[in-house]
Amino acid sequence: MPSDAPLLIAVDGRSGAGKTTLAVELAALLREHHSVSLFHLEDIYPGWDGLDDGIGAYVERVLLPLRDGRPAHWNAWDWDRGQDGAERTTAPAEIVLLEGVGAAAAAARPHLDAVIWIEADAGIRHRTAIERDGEAYAPFWQRWADQEDAWLAGDDPCAAADVVVQGHRGVPSPQAVRLALTGLPACAILLAPERAGRRGLRLDCERIDATPDTAALFSTLYGASPAAVWLDSSDTGTTTARPEGRNRFSILADASGAFGQQALHRDGITEITAGPVTTRIREPFFRWLDDVWGRRAVRPPEGFACGFGLGWLGYLGYELKRETGGASVPTPADALPDAALIFAGRAVVVDHAEAAVFLLTLTDGRRDPDRESWLTEARHAVAAPSPVPPSPPPPAPRFVARDSREEYLAKTRRAQAEIADGNTYEVCLTTSLSARVERLDPLATYLRLRAASPAPFAHYLRFPGFAVASTSPERFLKLTQDGFMQAEPIKGTRGRSADPTEDAGLLEDLRTSEKDRAENIMIVDLLRNDLSHHAVPGSVTVSRLCDIESYATVHQMVSSIDARLRPGSARAGVIGSAFPAGSMTGAPKISTMAILDRLEQGPRGPYSGVAGYFSLTGATDLAVVIRTLVLAEDGDATRLTLGVGGAITADSDPAEEWAEVRTKARGVLSALGSGFPADDGHPAALRGAGVGP
Repeated sequence: MPSDAPLLIAVDGRSGAGKTTLAVELAALLREHHSVSLFHLEDIYPGWDGLDDGIGAYVERVLLPLRDGRPAHWNAWDWDRGQDGAERTTAPAEIVLLEGVGAAAAAARPHLDAVIWIEADAGIRHRTAIERDGEAYAPFWQRWADQEDAWLAGDDPCAAADVVVQGHRGVPSPQAVRLALTGLPACAILLAPERAGRRGLRLDCERIDATPDTAALFSTLYGASPAAVWLDSSDTGTTTARPEGRNRFSILADASGAFGQQALHRDGITEITAGPVTTRIREPFFRWLDDVWGRRAVRPPEGFACGFGLGWLGYLGYELKRETGGASVPTPADALPDAALIFAGRAVVVDHAEAAVFLLTLTDGRRDPDRESWLTEARHAVAAPSPVPPSPPPPAPRFVARDSREEYLAKTRRAQAEIADGNTYEVCLTTSLSARVERLDPLATYLRLRAASPAPFAHYLRFPGFAVASTSPERFLKLTQDGFMQAEPIKGTRGRSADPTEDAGLLEDLRTSEKDRAENIMIVDLLRNDLSHHAVPGSVTVSRLCDIESYATVHQMVSSIDARLRPGSARAGVIGSAFPAGSMTGAPKISTMAILDRLEQGPRGPYSGVAGYFSLTGATDLAVVIRTLVLAEDGDATRLTLGVGGAITADSDPAEEWAEVRTKARGVLSALGSGFPADDGHPAALRGAGVGP
């Protein structure tokens, strides 16, 4: 491509979708910083039957010269005489917008830098087109629509589009489309002025001294939101000691408001949706994450101790390992996204230590009535959140295990054979339990889980069509705005007993277990290596080694690895270097992930990934997605999935590893009133699982 070639952007869609209006208004916005030419394909179509010929003429006479940085000379169609008319010229500019049906046809796409597709309802399109072009168009509507149908039967410009706009859904927003274009790699350099403008934001913070019930507060503010996140320090106030700050804050947010967005990543494509506009970024996920999060964009407010200063929240699923040394595995068509995040331009943070609530809002300095309305609503909700209406427990789901006991034991032995052959030292083998039940309320289900198993890194993530309900006790990685890093892997688990003497014995058994200690130390060494790639030399230390933490249903062995971020290191690169969590793979990580792919023969989904926030302050705090129930809509039912597993070493007893799987499933299953599937495929009572009552 010549260095002086323009940025070529097609604006395509069927007749009446709103292409012309959007292109004209977008050109006006872009002219604030650039020279812009605008070409309309309707000027070159040779008559009412000329769609195919018009596309051909457009590619040859308009697109190819412009691609080379030359003026495009073409003939406008003379509708009165039914033949080519006067020659016209479209001059190259910094940006050329090419608008019309077929602007992003297959023959054109190799020569375009970006494609905008406008989708709209057929009835609305027909009415809009007639209103725009008058009744003279009416007799030819179907004639032209048939040509569009024939073209689209063999082409799919919508699937290839970089930006998709839901036309006629709300007020058209050329500003939103311009913002979407700034996120495309092909447009990033030229649209640098627009990209700089999106960073001119301020974080406002309002403190309220209050101690609302967080479940009631979330239900009141976000119970009806299609995409919402609750990072829930659900074990705050428990008598069991936790490291300072582990369960201090709860964060509640959704994707509404002027800045709200939703991002879903699948197979190398991140789709970011803001209102009617969806942007597709075709690049590795961690590269995109670094672009939208890797630099500190706002200053934290004075007197606000939480690292979250608005930004992205959600999960990164285990299958993102394909970007960090792992391989891709086949996934079913209905699999959940590899990553799902919302961007919160406003949120509620509850500080349990200070008995305070903070209302955070993002502003660009312009008047925002919706922001003021939300602040009023949030203040009222904090003062008097509506109690969560009680709901009777649904029938207990009957889960089915992906692996029977014998199959899991056989896989354990195969993992030990890999260890004996020197291919790995430790294999974190997992399996899953699943059930299909009548449609469940995801939030009500999560509330049952948090009541049964409170945890410092619990979280509830809801997206259209699915939800993730977790009672995770494990931190993956914390990175503060000033560069402090901490990982806290868990390796070693014992079920708890209602009998105090027996429970103390279980704790002591874990504390003195050489096998569990060896497992934990192997992961500590792995994470020390992961963090060292981005750490100041000599700053990696182990501040806790094989400490014991107790939760409602289990005792856990936990360690802490600390480090300082090396100046200039990419923050998203830190996440990528440590992902997925070593406590969920084993060591060494890359070769062990390949072994796991062969043994497990299926994707893990959100399970074994991480969940938390990526703050505009540059901070992040992420939990490992364990003790987690995934709820996905499946027709008129809900499909439930629970991942469980354990670390296999050369000294492992396969039968004990199976017992540990049952132990780890206990918290979630007991909250649902369910039993662990027995070897005959039918649920068995948990009391018979060999892990205490």
